[in-house]
Amino acid sequence: MNVFSKVIVAWYKVNKRDLPWRESKDPYLIWISEIILQQTRVVQGYNYYLRFIERFPDIQTLADAEEEEVMKYWQGLGYYSRARNLHAAAISMNGRFPKTYPGVLALKGVGEYTAAAICSLAYNMPCAVVDGNVYRVLSRYFGIDLPIDSTEGKKYFASLADEMLDKQQPALYNQGIMDFGALQCTPQSPDCTSCPLSETCLGYATGRVAKLPVKKYKVKSRDRFLNYIYVRVGAYTFISKRTLNDIWQNLFEFPLIETATAVSEDEFLSLADFQAMLAPGEEPLIRCVCRNVKHVLSHQVIYANFYEVTLPEESVSFSRYQKIRVNELEQYAVSRLIHTFIEKYIS
Repeated sequence: MNVFSKVIVAWYKVNKRDLPWRESKDPYLIWISEIILQQTRVVQGYNYYLRFIERFPDIQTLADAEEEEVMKYWQGLGYYSRARNLHAAAISMNGRFPKTYPGVLALKGVGEYTAAAICSLAYNMPCAVVDGNVYRVLSRYFGIDLPIDSTEGKKYFASLADEMLDKQQPALYNQGIMDFGALQCTPQSPDCTSCPLSETCLGYATGRVAKLPVKKYKVKSRDRFLNYIYVRVGAYTFISKRTLNDIWQNLFEFPLIETATAVSEDEFLSLADFQAMLAPGEEPLIRCVCRNVKHVLSHQVIYANFYEVTLPEESVSFSRYQKIRVNELEQYAVSRLIHTFIEKYIS
């Protein structure tokens, strides 16, 4: 074992986080935890993990469930394609989790990092993990300014990660370096003075900690303007499922009109798309419940307006939407944006 690995493993034994999926070698439970934590911090994902595995404790339970129920249990975590991929992968396993790295990597939604994590943690295979935490620790410690999002950089760091891996105890080392990046070598303002690697860290020695790791490309973000319509017809409301290949695919939402730019209330009410939702002769009561609700996604910033439209019980407006009781809304999987509105203004 090299000095770097020894320090990482020693640090981990003292500082490791007590997490439920670390108490098991079950590849299914490790898989679920890794998928949840791909875009979610541990503190946020912890309770979602417990709730998810309580309902879906094994592969077959998940495979036998309806996709809509899986999405409902995923609600609030975002990146809903992960839930759809989990469900599809569970169905493909026929009740047995793969026991080889190629087999795990072939699962839908599983990339090289996740496959390495599952195989090392569940089967103690010598597979090095390379995630954001690992990139950060290695680039700072070795003073590497190769862009981590370049082809050359990815190959270099994958090779370096494999070289640093403690082949005798890969599970311990992999968990150690991931926790080290999450707790010690943090993205912002790491406490380098208390770091056990500071004396040999090139990034610290050259004053480049804040500049590493390096990225070549910046993610472009675009603004979108969504106008939701919460309809009240007695005890009923209207929803529809998003079926296009877009954000929140297969989740439910209120009737929606997306505009190219932000629109005022008067501009919204005069939109042809809105008028087309109303039956001829019907004059609903309309009020704007909230405006310019900002919701940030990985590559998009959503600005949402929510309107409440109240119609008489005999109304035939919004006929192309699914009519449900208002008190049944919680049974449907929705985006976090919609769920927050329901909790604040309806529940």
